[in-house]
Amino acid sequence: MLSGRHPVEALNADEVIRVFNRLFAERFNTRLEGGGEEPVYLPVDENCDVNRLIFRSDYVSSALHEIAHWCIAGEQRRQLEDFGYWYHADGRTEVQQRTFETVEIKPQAMEWIFSVAAGHPFNISADNLSADIGASEAFVTQVVDQARAWCSSPMPARAAAFTDALSEVFGTEPLNSYHYQIAVD
Repeated sequence: MLSGRHPVEALNADEVIRVFNRLFAERFNTRLEGGGEEPVYLPVDENCDVNRLIFRSDYVSSALHEIAHWCIAGEQRRQLEDFGYWYHADGRTEVQQRTFETVEIKPQAMEWIFSVAAGHPFNISADNLSADIGASEAFVTQVVDQARAWCSSPMPARAAAFTDALSEVFGTEPLNSYHYQIAVD
């Protein structure tokens, strides 16, 4: 686990939903929803007149990760299911894993900042358990470096607004670079 404030009580996914929907439901016609078997972003279509960002079960980490992807996705990507990203399920080859890592640096760094802002634990994820290929040292370093960089340079606007809202609700100071370092066992 990486550094960050840990709450006395576990963060409830409903709290994250409330913060996200208060900020973005009306302005971006996007609602955060839990309960998914798998996380997915579903844009408006003939069956639903609202964009839906669905996270797995009631897992706070899944919610924060999907919010990070949404905050990074531009307007065109937000018109595509799952933002138009490729995804190879668990069991990726070494080459597929390294490709996965290149597109996950910013989302995982952003999720980490959101986690600190909400007082929720965070772990860098290789998301590839069955292949027994963990996160590369380079990937971990890049996630740390990106999180620290956002402490001194602007994050994307939606991410900054969400971070500020979480920080206000949970009384945290997430944009201090000391939060973002690798814990040595």
